[in-house]
Order: sequence, then C-alpha cells, then structure tokens
Amino acid sequence: MNLIDTHAHIYSTKFDADRDQVIEEIRTAGIERIYMPNVDVETIDRMLDCESRYGDLCVPMMGLHPCDVKADFHQQLYVMEEWLSKRSFAAVGEIGTDLYWDKTSFENQKEALNIQLDWAKKYSLPVVLHCRESIDETIKIIDSAQEGSLFGIFHCFTGTLEQAQKIIQLGFLLGIGGVVTFKNGGLDSVLPSIGLEHLVLETDAPYLAPVPHRGKRNTPAYLPYIAQRVGDLLQLSAEEVARATKANALNLFKEITV
Repeated sequence: MNLIDTHAHIYSTKFDADRDQVIEEIRTAGIERIYMPNVDVETIDRMLDCESRYGDLCVPMMGLHPCDVKADFHQQLYVMEEWLSKRSFAAVGEIGTDLYWDKTSFENQKEALNIQLDWAKKYSLPVVLHCRESIDETIKIIDSAQEGSLFGIFHCFTGTLEQAQKIIQLGFLLGIGGVVTFKNGGLDSVLPSIGLEHLVLETDAPYLAPVPHRGKRNTPAYLPYIAQRVGDLLQLSAEEVARATKANALNLFKEITV
C-alpha cells in the first residue's frame, strides 16, 4: 500500500532515541508522506529539522495548538505569522479548540483560532483542526468564518454522523486515526454512512496507537492498521482505502504526485 499520514508529530522528543530507525520502518510500511502539525513556538525548530533531514517524507505545517494558547499567545502567533510570510507550509495547523484539558482559556482559544483562520484565507492554505471535547463549538466557529475559501481537516474525528455531515457540508475532510480500531471508538456506526471521498488517514503519532499496539508509542508505520479497519467498515480493500485517501490528501495539500 502507498499511504499518506496527514497528521503525525514525528519531531516529538519521544522519537529522539531512534528516529532514524523509525523513519526506515515508516518507509518500509509504504508511507509516502507525513504531514507534521506544529504545536507552539518551541516545536518549530524541531519540526523544521525533521524536514531538513527527511524532506522527501516529512512536510511541515504552521500553527498554535489550542492547548498551548497561554498568556503569551499573541507573541507566539506573531512569530508564526512571520514564518508563514517567509516560506511555504502545507497547512495552518494544528489549530482549533480543546475543552478537555482547560475550559478557562476557551475565549483565548477562539481568538487564536480566528486569527489563524484568517492566515489560511490570506495564504490559501488548508487548516488542520483539533477539537477535543469541543467539536460542536469548533463547527460553529468554522461555520461563522466560512465564506467559501476555508477547507481542511477535522483531525482525529470521533463524532456522530450528524457532526460528520455538518463538517462535510462546510467543505472539510474527516481525519481518521487509531480510534477507529478501538472496540468502543464509536466510528463503526458512522463511517459506513460516509463516503471515502470525505476521509483522510492519520496516526497522530506518538499518540493514539491503533490496535494491536494500543497503549504503546504510535508511529506512522502503523497507518496500515487504520487503512485496514476503515476498509473493513466500508467493505473495501485496504488498498482501495489507501488509494482514495492518498488522492484526497494530495488534493487537499495541493500536491500532484509523491
């Protein structure tokens, strides 16, 4: 299979001890591209170092993760906007909202998200959205900001069919990761009603490893397990899933071939 991982933090310190070996395992598994979401100002150099070392495989995004929207978020956004103005990135991400860890910063999260949505419009870039315990709130924000030019991915989608349909109506794709392999992940009753044209695959490595590696460090090399499970749910082969989701990712990130 030839697969694309649309969301993996391969620059994470969790890979520092064996990153070269992991990269070789990723290539052997048939992963042709890894899109790397940024988290905060501190991760930029690490992410760009991965790009410089594995540039045929690892592609960076630029954005401020909602969990890192702290008191200094305006200063962090200033640095990120400077980066966007001087070189290309695949997307504005990982951005969004999160009500799982800290509800007190939600107003600042919304402000940061709207600023970054404006960047996406300015540079005609897709956005990669985090929405943990805040999917309805994020849908509402995107709906308010959508004037026809916003597009991207709702990362780590674990919502309902109704939420999936709203996201698709807004012109976004659903990022499907390791949760699809979990016994109580909730996607078994949703994905059969969603066309493959609305899906991309992701690992969110080093987090959310799929079964049979659940609880361990995740890696893009495990993406075939996700493709297989999506295929099982849609009554398609894993190869068909890989082919379609690869095409969706390339179209989204404006790449012709890999």
